Amino acid sequence: MAVGSRPIVPSRLAPGGVAAHAPRRKPTSVLGAYIALTKPRIIELLLITTIPTMVLAQQGWPPTRLVIVTLIGGTLAAGGANAINMYVDRDIDALMERTRNRPLVIGAIEPRNALIFALALEVAAFIVLWVGANLLSAVLAFSAAAFYVGIYTLWLKRTSRQNIVIGGAAGAVPVLVGWSAVQDSLGWEPLILFIVMFLWTPPHFWALAVKYADDYSAADVPMLPSVAPMADVVRQMEIYTVGLVIGTLVLWPVADLGLIYGLSAIVLGAIFIWGTLALGKNPTPSASMRLFGYSITYVTLLFGAMMLDVFVEHGVS
Repeated sequence: MAVGSRPIVPSRLAPGGVAAHAPRRKPTSVLGAYIALTKPRIIELLLITTIPTMVLAQQGWPPTRLVIVTLIGGTLAAGGANAINMYVDRDIDALMERTRNRPLVIGAIEPRNALIFALALEVAAFIVLWVGANLLSAVLAFSAAAFYVGIYTLWLKRTSRQNIVIGGAAGAVPVLVGWSAVQDSLGWEPLILFIVMFLWTPPHFWALAVKYADDYSAADVPMLPSVAPMADVVRQMEIYTVGLVIGTLVLWPVADLGLIYGLSAIVLGAIFIWGTLALGKNPTPSASMRLFGYSITYVTLLFGAMMLDVFVEHGVS
């Protein structure tokens, strides 16, 4: 639906628009502000995919030291990239209800200090992964951060409605880092996992952006739900979700996984597809947030099933 040339999205149908959505809590200390710069919730989601991928690469439990090193390196790399993102986006964050309490917007940290902190995290991440794992994993983690900042944050986010589609590739790299930390090489399995996470990102993020479409409009960021009719948004989500499920099923024989993973991929994928179809029939903020929440549950359970499958089939080594 549209009024004039402006599409109606669920956030505009909600009482009070985005003003009805409570902003994130302000950091209460300088330490808390620096932690907030790294976007810990996003890091947690990225790491959910790393450990199961390492287990698949090892065909069992990898050396614990290597797991710890990889998680630390991945956390530092992602945290640094997120902090640079906040540094660059501090102007539009001030215009968005959802982000107006971020550290640089409220003046909890000076921009220059935030940038130094972010760059220091990236350097530390490279050293930790290079010394503790191998050069390939360090280069991949650094490349993901550079892509997220250079391609998504500095270019696509403010210029293209496909911003999160292309920029989401950075969020798919942790599976490559996890695999390469174990194998010091890449193969079909991690490449398929990369494609899976790449296809997962648009429906996951657009489900959130549906609710906050007015935020993106206010900041003049062309996130798809803020510039396209809801029917078009849902159609795109359906396409990516179907592609995602196909990718997870391709992994089944390629990675020589068993029924635990295969049946989980089928059931979880079917629910995801059903959820996107249901959003099209009931385009409300609550429906979009349910789908957003499920997308996180989906990737957590899928990768958990993959890890469990390896343990059952090969045992913990």
